[in-house]
Amino acid sequence: MSTLLRPDEAPSWLAPLVDGCGRASADDVPLRRRPSDDAAREAAVLLLFGESDADGRPDLLLTERAPELRAHAGQAAFPGGGLEPDDGEGLDARVVAALRETQEETGADPAGIVPLVTLPALTIPVTGFAVTPVVAYWEHPAPVRVVDPGETAAVVRVPLAELTDPARRFMVTSPGGYLGPAFAVRGLLVWGFTALVLSWVLDLAGWTIPWDTGDVRDLGEAWARRGDDQAAQRREGQADQRHHNEAARRREGDAIR
Repeated sequence: MSTLLRPDEAPSWLAPLVDGCGRASADDVPLRRRPSDDAAREAAVLLLFGESDADGRPDLLLTERAPELRAHAGQAAFPGGGLEPDDGEGLDARVVAALRETQEETGADPAGIVPLVTLPALTIPVTGFAVTPVVAYWEHPAPVRVVDPGETAAVVRVPLAELTDPARRFMVTSPGGYLGPAFAVRGLLVWGFTALVLSWVLDLAGWTIPWDTGDVRDLGEAWARRGDDQAAQRREGQADQRHHNEAARRREGDAIR
């Protein structure tokens, strides 16, 4: 049990996801543990859902990893990382780690975030990390930014409507035999672990709109296409992010006064 999770504080639009996550078991995860993964290093990621300051529509915070990183360079990701000794023990430690890493990567203030529910841990086969997704509600959004350019290239609030849009969903495959879901949103190509978790979450919440799973694209080509579309979509996303941050600063100013 966790003393930090507050599922009863979810807004009505997030309640279906909280309920769906509560029903999920280890047998449902899209990535299976291998026998040798029992001693894998633990990590946690934050699925931070908020509401747009522009129109009140739901969105999700994603990051883009810096292109210079040795692992998963340039990939879209949920903020998060490995557990540290000071994070504590048990499920609370995973929640603390997800919040801490999110603040370190994006500047998001944990005081404005309500942790709601967790999903069973998933193993990333390439790294062996056992990762616990923590679903949270951004009750009091604050400005976010790239804190360390050496780790993160971009911080993006992606509208939920774009993530559920069938036109933005497809499958990707690679010569190594990988086959999995992908999303093209806001100049990001979301694939791999992040896309698997995101697709699972949309299913659990009942938010999935039928999409063409027969649309299979080569990962390399999808990556190149992302580069062609990225500039215009990134400008749109940056404009939205500026609006979010300006609104958050106004709220902070009002609270001080």
